[in-house]
Amino acid sequence: MIRTAGVPDLEAIMQIESSVFESDAWSPDAMRAELGSSHTFYLVAESDGRVEGYAGLLAPKGASQADIQTIAVIPEARRKGLGRELVTLLLAEATERGAREIFLEVRADNPHAQALYESLGFEEIAIRVGYYQPDNVDAHVMKLVVAQ
Repeated sequence: MIRTAGVPDLEAIMQIESSVFESDAWSPDAMRAELGSSHTFYLVAESDGRVEGYAGLLAPKGASQADIQTIAVIPEARRKGLGRELVTLLLAEATERGAREIFLEVRADNPHAQALYESLGFEEIAIRVGYYQPDNVDAHVMKLVVAQ
């Protein structure tokens, strides 16, 4: 089941955040601010009462641009379409809020995520050298133009 996330989901999200992203995980305070903002939209995916993934979008209503902020799925739930479903729902929300361009950054060392985003129509538009710290990993900046 996928549902809208809120501040009460912070603990479960942070467990995934710190295990999946280890060295460059968001802080609990930063994630709490995201979950509580009217400019963001977060989802959690649950199975048998356990949060298996989450995804977040920055998309102020009426803005022409949106950013997929983060997405993570626990290792046991990967390769089953959950990431695709989460991103697809974020794209629908961004479009509903008025976005015509959607951006994201993805680690250069994450080819599976890059392939997912490309399959959804995202195109690489830039590279941010050393973006992910402290690992000094480049970010591929990707963009999707929403058909009108």
